Amino acid sequence: MISVAVVDDQPLIRAGLRMIVDSQQDLEWAGDAEDGEAAISLARAHRPDVMLTDIRMPGLDGIAAIDGIRRASAHTRIVMLTTFDLDEYVYAALQAGASAFLLKDAGPEQILHAIRGVVDGDVLLAPALTRRLVEQYVARPRAHDGDGRLEHLTGRERDVLVSLAHGLSNAEIGARLHVSEGTVKTHVSRILFKLGLRDRVQAVIAAYELGLVVPGDLPRR
Repeated sequence: MISVAVVDDQPLIRAGLRMIVDSQQDLEWAGDAEDGEAAISLARAHRPDVMLTDIRMPGLDGIAAIDGIRRASAHTRIVMLTTFDLDEYVYAALQAGASAFLLKDAGPEQILHAIRGVVDGDVLLAPALTRRLVEQYVARPRAHDGDGRLEHLTGRERDVLVSLAHGLSNAEIGARLHVSEGTVKTHVSRILFKLGLRDRVQAVIAAYELGLVVPGDLPRR
């Protein structure tokens, strides 16, 4: 069972998300909160696997609360869910430690995919945001491989990293490279360890910064 909590200052949003969670046999409700301070308390008390967290809330907002949530419950994955399609919020949320970023107009299936995906390390961003995020990052000065980090990766690990940068899931990468999904997960874990990265978000950025993928090479799906 995956335990899910929701943080949002709008009661109707919280109620709607609870309905989505309660409709799934593999998900269980872990509570809700209306602001960042309450979210930290909820994380400490219930240690949910996933928290769907709004950004703009009274008092401590969603981004400011991320560090406290992660300190209260290190294993909790945070999915930022907001109506604001603004770059600065995407960057700030990811830099603070969010695992995924969805817009509130996402359908139930997208939300459920995000919940299950972050537990499995398989979700990055809403498709509408991925390309802009990457393009903004790679517009900055790039290191290419001046520090030799790519030398630590095997050829197959480089292939997996490129596929991550293309936004593919573990299953899709496995199909592309003709290996099992479990093997892909192992490769991803090794890539993160070897490059000193926190998660798949940082891996995608690293693929561009190191020159494995170039702007415009990201497939439209």
